[in-house]
Amino acid sequence: MKRTGNLFDDIAEWKNLHLACYKALRGKRTRPDARAFTNKLDENLNRMVAQLRAGCIPVGRAHRFVIHDPKLRLITAPCFEERVLHHAVMNVCEPVLERWLIHDTYACRTGKGREAAILRAQCFARRYPYFLKMDVRKYFESVPHAVLLERLERLFKDQRLLHLFARILAGHQGEMGRGLPIGSLTSQHLANFYLGWFDRYVKETLRVKGYVRYMDDMLLWGESPRAMQVLLDCCRDFLGEKLGLQLKPHPYINRREHGVDFLGCRVLPDHVVLSRRSKLRFRRKMTRLEQSWLDGLIDERQLQERATSLVAFTDAAGAKSCRFRRAVLQQLPVSGRRPATG
Repeated sequence: MKRTGNLFDDIAEWKNLHLACYKALRGKRTRPDARAFTNKLDENLNRMVAQLRAGCIPVGRAHRFVIHDPKLRLITAPCFEERVLHHAVMNVCEPVLERWLIHDTYACRTGKGREAAILRAQCFARRYPYFLKMDVRKYFESVPHAVLLERLERLFKDQRLLHLFARILAGHQGEMGRGLPIGSLTSQHLANFYLGWFDRYVKETLRVKGYVRYMDDMLLWGESPRAMQVLLDCCRDFLGEKLGLQLKPHPYINRREHGVDFLGCRVLPDHVVLSRRSKLRFRRKMTRLEQSWLDGLIDERQLQERATSLVAFTDAAGAKSCRFRRAVLQQLPVSGRRPATG
């Protein structure tokens, strides 16, 4: 594998940081820290250039909060300046990471995404009679920094860049020497890259033709339950011995006719429907959203934007959900009152 070097100077370029700032502003323009940064844009960008070249740019500054979606997750939202830093790093490093990934991994990639992953899964469901569904236990929390950095050294030979990656990883307030913060741009790409080694093991060593991965959700297809059990044992051993990761208990082997829950949908050979969990979440979120509008917590524009996003999730990959959505919308309480103004 040929390593890539001389990238750090590109990251620290003023033009790259300016582009990173523009990307970081998407959806964040009204935030106080974003406004404060852009009010003195040239001064702040020049300071970041100097700090990067001196190797002393601050990292680890973030707002942390918990969500239930549906399980408990700790979200780490970097401050605006650190968002700019992460975009600056990925502007330069993402193409290198992208070249390393195989075709059938779909998270955090231009032209891929959730819908493409579901359609690819359905394609394999038409070819093979059995599937194996796996996902990693507490994936983001479990990634070992030392192993990740060692893997990054096989891709990058720029020591200043590797030192910056090490500082970003060390800034995470998780288990000592482990974990990637959920909510960070660099975390998404590094997490996707880390399991790229597993992708290559599955495709190049195990020679599995039917394989799709979306972050740590993995699907494999084959001709028999016994073959799938052999693959499961090999995959579990590789993840534990080479990557320091554990699979969640009870990986799922079944016939394609029963369908497989994947990315919020149930994928069958001839059609795609919403999973039971997705239907429950859609119903709950739409009810809460309408109530927030009625209580005056959000305005009509926010209501429309969020409702459109929820409906788009249920309509991905041609999922048959029109009747379900209509039924949910018809059951929403209608009180006739409007948010209070004042």
